Amino acid sequence: MSKVTKEMALDYHKGNRPGKIETIPTKPYSSQHDLSLAYSPGVAYPCLEIEANSQDAYEYTNKGNLVAVISNGTAVLGLGDIGAEAGKPVMEGKALLFKIFAGLDCFDIEVNEKDPAKFVEIVKAISPTFGGINLEDIKAPECFEIETRLKEKCNIPVMHDDQHGTAIISAAGLLNALEVQGKRIEDVRLVVNGAGAAAVSCTKLYIALGVRRENIVMCDSRGVINRKRKNLTPQKAEFATDRDIDTLEQAMVGADVFLGLSVKDVVTQEMVRSMADRPIVFALANPNPEIEYTKAIESRPDLIFATGRSDYPNQINNVLGFPYIFRGALDCSATAINEEMKLAAVHAIAGLAKLPVPSVVNAAYNMTGISFGKEYILPKPLDPRLLTTVAPAVAKAAIASGVARREITDWEQYNAKLNSLMGYDSKLMRRFTELAKCHPKRVVIGEGNTDNMLLAAIEAMREGVCQPVLLGNEEMIAKRAARLGVKLDGVEIINPRNDREEPRRIRFATTLAEKKGREGHTYRESLEKMFDRNYFGMMMVETGEADAFVAGTYSNNSEVTEIAKNVIGIRPSFNHFATMHIMNTKKGVYYLADTMINETEDCDTLVDIARLTHCAVKYFASEPVMAMVSYSNFGSNRAQSPDAVHRAVETLHERYPEMCVDGEMQVNYALNKDIRDKHYPFNRLFGKDVNTLVFPNLNASSSAYRMMLEMGLAEAIGPIQVGLNKSVHFISAEARVRDIVNLITIASIDACTRQQVGDCLNDK
Repeated sequence: MSKVTKEMALDYHKGNRPGKIETIPTKPYSSQHDLSLAYSPGVAYPCLEIEANSQDAYEYTNKGNLVAVISNGTAVLGLGDIGAEAGKPVMEGKALLFKIFAGLDCFDIEVNEKDPAKFVEIVKAISPTFGGINLEDIKAPECFEIETRLKEKCNIPVMHDDQHGTAIISAAGLLNALEVQGKRIEDVRLVVNGAGAAAVSCTKLYIALGVRRENIVMCDSRGVINRKRKNLTPQKAEFATDRDIDTLEQAMVGADVFLGLSVKDVVTQEMVRSMADRPIVFALANPNPEIEYTKAIESRPDLIFATGRSDYPNQINNVLGFPYIFRGALDCSATAINEEMKLAAVHAIAGLAKLPVPSVVNAAYNMTGISFGKEYILPKPLDPRLLTTVAPAVAKAAIASGVARREITDWEQYNAKLNSLMGYDSKLMRRFTELAKCHPKRVVIGEGNTDNMLLAAIEAMREGVCQPVLLGNEEMIAKRAARLGVKLDGVEIINPRNDREEPRRIRFATTLAEKKGREGHTYRESLEKMFDRNYFGMMMVETGEADAFVAGTYSNNSEVTEIAKNVIGIRPSFNHFATMHIMNTKKGVYYLADTMINETEDCDTLVDIARLTHCAVKYFASEPVMAMVSYSNFGSNRAQSPDAVHRAVETLHERYPEMCVDGEMQVNYALNKDIRDKHYPFNRLFGKDVNTLVFPNLNASSSAYRMMLEMGLAEAIGPIQVGLNKSVHFISAEARVRDIVNLITIASIDACTRQQVGDCLNDK
């Protein structure tokens, strides 16, 4: 992970335009007629509808998708009472997280008022603007009073995330940790160190889950909170113990669970050793926990340990909860976030950790086969399934508990809406970028002598998604970089025609000749081929000197693809390889194949393309619903092209019945399940929204995705190679810089995954 410096952070916040968020119109505004509808006189009609029925604000305004992050700056992110205005960057950051993780619009509001009563009145007065209010960074004990009174006065969800976010995530972790350790929640003895907002909220939620109040000891900076102490706040008095103990060290003896929300280094190894068998320690002080990770793990082998840090297992991270909790609450127009909704979130998050983990998440955290256990009691923050798991659970609890004003009846359609949010606004690519940054790989980039490939390499390095190696003439690349005004610091350049490591060309040629000798490749011919950037770059990957290769192509891709087949080779269980584009649209994420490699339309090729695409879509943590498209429907035209698709579908149904695939069908029937199911109710996709399209030939697929791009209907990621033995990908050397960077990111993830968990992009 790259180190964040003061200069980097200030440049980030100041660059381009100051701040991190903006508002954009969602309706047309190009004509006078549009403006008349948006403002006067047209705006009067929805105003009158809302006057007659206030609930209609959810129908005619953005209220149902709008959250306020509100703070007075009295307890800002470890910085303390720095004031409302100084806390604004943090609140903007929280607003950004709401948007990128859950698609919720968000305004940050900094209120310069420390008096709880006045603060409450200010927030209550502006609450009609929003569908929900997230209170942030307000110090205890005022935060308890503020949240309680706002919940009473407002008819929208109000939640102080500093309290309840940590409580919900840690509670999910606690349930799973207890299961792993073989303990019952009603039997465990709990020690809580810290008595602030988060500690109190965590303890109350643990009690709701079954921890017995008499089994709890809470400590603050003065030691154990017991009945002997005088002048306790109401919050502390609620958890005062009758036990005759005074210190944290005494409290830890025989304890099953320790929850720390205090300061660093207050727990020793001796304290951990004094705990009961199979203990659980949640040391959540940030940035440094109550006991350092290695010391805790060394103290005893039967320990489950969690922190708030991303560089250790079992991170207790609020981002696992708050975006999705508010998403579910707003989608059913809830009047509150009640205990039932919080508990639903707890169980949803805990349950997700027990499900198989997507390969791409395994690779991101440099782990092989992440699975439920001592070092995985909570989902990873980058798990894309959190949105579709937590939000529906919260919405269902809101409806069941009677606080929802809008009932969701079609849950499959609701899940489809949530899935569509994963791709909108570049969320999908943002997730891939974060995954690649976890373990950046050495990626060789061909055609380094071109502007866009050069700029993409530098941008990919700056984003931290790879360690780039440019192939090309050093002098030409240096001149090009100077003309473009960019620095080459940190970018390795190799010129295959003048490689300083002469033995490398010899090694590559020898390896290729040995591998392909039975196919007529001589050593002399192989040595000559090493002057070609594509041969050279692929041999770097083949021999392990690089992790991935991104080839720059021109109008004819066939020569490069033939080199890939010769050098890298096609997966043993396939006869073809292919490419796929991921298309981010406002309607959701779609996967299109084959978009670059296979020109002809025959049954065997289409079967391989469908199988490879099916695996690739699952790799990206989506469940493939596949339509094999043509210009006919289910055998209505038996000409050569539709007949090949028809026979491919029959083969897939016979050999791979587990695949959710059908066709052949026209694109409109594929994408519109209502007309598809009405006219062809026998189809195997009945009731499902298609997210994967396999085209009959390259003409159709290339035209489709290029049309979507040129019309501004989608952002493309690709072409992503599926079917080769190693991470080698292809893209036009003249593609947009951002498109090349995106593919470099995918190549880095692909290489990382192959190293950690096998060939998942191209599995059987």
